[in-house]
Amino acid sequence: MDSDSVRGIDRRRLLGWGGVAAAGVAAGPLVGAGLGHADPALTDADIPPDTRPVVAYDRYLAKLAAQDKFSGVVLLSHRGRTVLSRSYGMADRERGIRNHENVAFNLSSAGAPFLPVAVLQLVQHGEVKLSDTVGTYLDGIATDIAEQVTIHHLIIGMAGMDAPVLDVHRVFNSREEVHEYNQQWARQATLVEVPGAGSSGHTAGGAVAGAIAAQIVEAVTGTTFWDYMHEHVFGRAGMRGSAYYTRTQWLTDKHIAHPYMRQPDGSRVDAVRNLDKDSLSQQGPNENPGRSFIGNVFATAPDLARFAHALSDGTVLDRPYADLYTGGKVPGPGDRLGAPAFKAYVGPLHIINGQWVFNRGGGSGGVSASWTIYLDSGWVGVVLSNYDDLQEFGEILQLQDQAITGQPIDPPGGG
Repeated sequence: MDSDSVRGIDRRRLLGWGGVAAAGVAAGPLVGAGLGHADPALTDADIPPDTRPVVAYDRYLAKLAAQDKFSGVVLLSHRGRTVLSRSYGMADRERGIRNHENVAFNLSSAGAPFLPVAVLQLVQHGEVKLSDTVGTYLDGIATDIAEQVTIHHLIIGMAGMDAPVLDVHRVFNSREEVHEYNQQWARQATLVEVPGAGSSGHTAGGAVAGAIAAQIVEAVTGTTFWDYMHEHVFGRAGMRGSAYYTRTQWLTDKHIAHPYMRQPDGSRVDAVRNLDKDSLSQQGPNENPGRSFIGNVFATAPDLARFAHALSDGTVLDRPYADLYTGGKVPGPGDRLGAPAFKAYVGPLHIINGQWVFNRGGGSGGVSASWTIYLDSGWVGVVLSNYDDLQEFGEILQLQDQAITGQPIDPPGGG
């Protein structure tokens, strides 16, 4: 969960303005949906020098890790070929488990792009229409929402809704408890703007739109949203280490990173083992992601690249629907480094150096995540961290942009 009231350049970059990094998957350029029109004859000479090991970007990461300002996984890949892979810090200090490429990290709102895939799969199979209103599938929703808000509005971020602020201090103890809470919360949503007018509404608008869309998936498929996603999105994409993990799994599975939240005295605490502690970070003030028994997507860095590949080859969506998923629909708010911004089902899109670039980021207590797909050139980027040091994370993303685009890197502090 994220507080949309927080502003500033690092915050904007983290939660949707981008950065790059990546992971390796099966060989082959990204194709379709703007997913790759690059020359397959490109060679090692075409790989920007600062994306390689032991150069400026890599050295900067090592410097941050040595100063205990970064813990996590960074991967850069080009057309399925790993160019740089680095892991730093501990996934679980108590058990002495280090971070590594196959550790899954909480994505926070960086997991949002997966929900529209599920919806578009149902559209592709003729089970729903993007023009269908919420009331076609759900009962108990406010009448104006049921009659005016469409599935398109929900997944493009233009539903114009708001909802009560979520109780960030409540500790959930079962999937059933979380499911019931989400159902009741969605039915408290109110319409505060004209649907399609240009925004998700107010503070909780994007989150409640996602909750309603997930409930439509459940109504149509007859299964829980989590189970549908595991089988039809993560499973199809070969994302073997990714899931909606429960707190029980978080505490016992050595392949899931624990979030370490900064405290007033400068120390960090394990959020999952200290549910009474709050985050101080701008990304999720007063939050503790461990309190939700099940909630956000967890993913490994290679799995996010596998998803990009599965999207490009028609595994998760047929080609026309992949085009629909990644295509810009309307101008988006703000811009990224002066680049035009657009809204798409996949999330924020920009045109940078003549190519489409998708990025989604997210953050919460002890969580910083960002992944980027350079849709035309075949680069994919992932940065996953179990720290919530926002300033350093924003600097990492900036240097990744420079490395991928071939711009000279001058690391902050001369690192």
